[in-house]
Amino acid sequence: MKYALLICDDEKISPSMEEMDADPVHRAWQADLDRRGAELLGMRLRPVASATTVRVRDGETLVSDGPFAETKDFVGGVVLIECADLDEAIAIAAGHPYAQWGGVEIRPVWE
Repeated sequence: MKYALLICDDEKISPSMEEMDADPVHRAWQADLDRRGAELLGMRLRPVASATTVRVRDGETLVSDGPFAETKDFVGGVVLIECADLDEAIAIAAGHPYAQWGGVEIRPVWE
């Protein structure tokens, strides 16, 4: 089964790429993904200030800078995994360092 892990955090406290690469907890999580052969795709997103939101209302396309949601937690990355079931996806998500201060949303992928 494929799942998308939406890595959510507060950009004001999230570590830099260099800090993440050096973090032993993040490195251990990546090693676990490698051991399981679960990661199909993973990428960190640029800051939410670079986002563009598009909505269409009554036939008019509305474009605005930034995110649609008014919240301090934003999706900062996406990891696509393939694993046996939701229990394994939960175990993988729980191991992500951001789960300690942000959150990791698990979404099944339509196939």
